Amino acid sequence: MNKLWYSLSSFISIVVLVVSFSGVGYAAEVNEPRQSGLNQPPKGFAAFFNGKDLTGWKGLVGDPKARRNMSRQELADAQAKADDAMRAHWKVVDGVLCFDGKGHSLCTVKEYGDFELLVDWKIESGGDSGIYLRGSPQVQIWDRVNAGVGAEVGSGGLYNNQKGSSKPLKPADKPIGQWSTFRIIMIGELVTVYLNGVLVVDNVVMENYWERDKPIYPIGQIELQSHSSPLYFRNIFIREIPRESGPGGLSEQEKAEGFVSLFNAQDLTGWTGSTKGYLVKDGNIVLDPKLGGGNLYTVGQYGDFVLRFEFRLTPGANNGLAIRAPLSGDPAYVGMEIQILDDTAAEYSSLMPYQYHGSIYGVVPAKRGYLKPIGQWNSQEVIASGRRVSVKLNGTIIVDADIDQASKPKTIDGRDHPGLKRQEGHIGFCGHGDYVEFRNIRIKALQ
Repeated sequence: MNKLWYSLSSFISIVVLVVSFSGVGYAAEVNEPRQSGLNQPPKGFAAFFNGKDLTGWKGLVGDPKARRNMSRQELADAQAKADDAMRAHWKVVDGVLCFDGKGHSLCTVKEYGDFELLVDWKIESGGDSGIYLRGSPQVQIWDRVNAGVGAEVGSGGLYNNQKGSSKPLKPADKPIGQWSTFRIIMIGELVTVYLNGVLVVDNVVMENYWERDKPIYPIGQIELQSHSSPLYFRNIFIREIPRESGPGGLSEQEKAEGFVSLFNAQDLTGWTGSTKGYLVKDGNIVLDPKLGGGNLYTVGQYGDFVLRFEFRLTPGANNGLAIRAPLSGDPAYVGMEIQILDDTAAEYSSLMPYQYHGSIYGVVPAKRGYLKPIGQWNSQEVIASGRRVSVKLNGTIIVDADIDQASKPKTIDGRDHPGLKRQEGHIGFCGHGDYVEFRNIRIKALQ
């Protein structure tokens, strides 16, 4: 169930997680309400509720999109007002975080990326709540008697999913008035939920409720949702899971091999061209069509190299990777453009083979079927060595071509591609008016 949504990296992370913590003592500790050591985290976890006060928590201000559009001063003013309101309705009583049902959600001050979260919760008759992950709704909490809104399925489901599964695999709630425990694992866009030791969500993509055309945010706050009913939380612990490669980062092995980063994950230093059509957000280069898009190029020029980067598509997205390109002209012809495309979009069902993802546009078609589902990060490696160009997508080589042989007696599209003869040029992203994200852009020059 939902296995088609697995990504290899997420699968490996889950396996490592299970193997590392498969002992009986650990399973009992993280999957069942703790009867002793109130608010004392198990080994490897940190407590972001101290059992004494609201340190580390803040009031809710709007939604992620609304907060993003506020000026720094507007956000600060709104946060101060929300914090005052929060303190009127959220209290700590005998080591339990209590909500009186009359205010708004409670949010962590810190933002989180990939993590394992443990939390005990309790509701009263008719209660309704949820856990927002990265500021997005939600892992559902509710009283199963609320059949009018679908609560008979039980708690734990990703309630706001529209395309993927939104319901738990089975009911596993404790009776109303008793403590239940969530164990929530979020890696990339994939979420797994155990409720009282029972698997209720099995590696499901969490969709972006606030911006349906975009994937879930890479980082964000965790929220305890208010729904006008009294709520109780305790033993709230988190274990942050390091990402295999963070925004802009290089592995130690890559550093030793001579790779350098082309993107500092903070701004567009080292890049030129349509710099106003792109922005840096959450450590990623983002092509936002509202800003104009266009082509973004490295300031430096490169001839023979190994280039590695990650990209994330939105539905129907179209972009491209320029290599050995000048700063003017269409890079598909005056340089080379390696296609970046949502192959699954219906609008692209009748393209020519050399137009699909990974193809050297107009010259060499790529093997298809190796893109991850929309909303997940893809890893790509491009090697340009003399007249040979190869493309590896998520570990599979989809192009390996001699560009001289591929263009004899003429190119597959029948057009002139003078850029095939260039020995060096700029590397760039070729925007075509669609929202696309890039990160971890690193390169090694070949001698």
